[in-house]
Amino acid sequence: MQKIDPEAYRKRLERMSAIFSEMVEHADEQSLTRCPYKDRHDRCTALFGCRHRRPSEEGLPHCVSDDKLDYRSAWESAPAEAVDKMRDRLKKGRKNEQ
Repeated sequence: MQKIDPEAYRKRLERMSAIFSEMVEHADEQSLTRCPYKDRHDRCTALFGCRHRRPSEEGLPHCVSDDKLDYRSAWESAPAEAVDKMRDRLKKGRKNEQ
């Protein structure tokens, strides 16, 4: 059996780490706006209703989101405050519609 060169092994690990870190950075960036229920073929995998879902003959509904969604408020450290802000925004929107 051939011996493993420690330096070559270290270089391979560094290369793999670089590849995976780029993937993680891209996923982190996408997670800020892209719906987590939207698959790579723009199909909706959510088990609940969404205004961005459109029926599809291929099985899963098609997602028509523009990916400009902002989910960061869901991760706020003060969720009660975020809920109050959203309620205020919704109330203002309803008043404008009347």
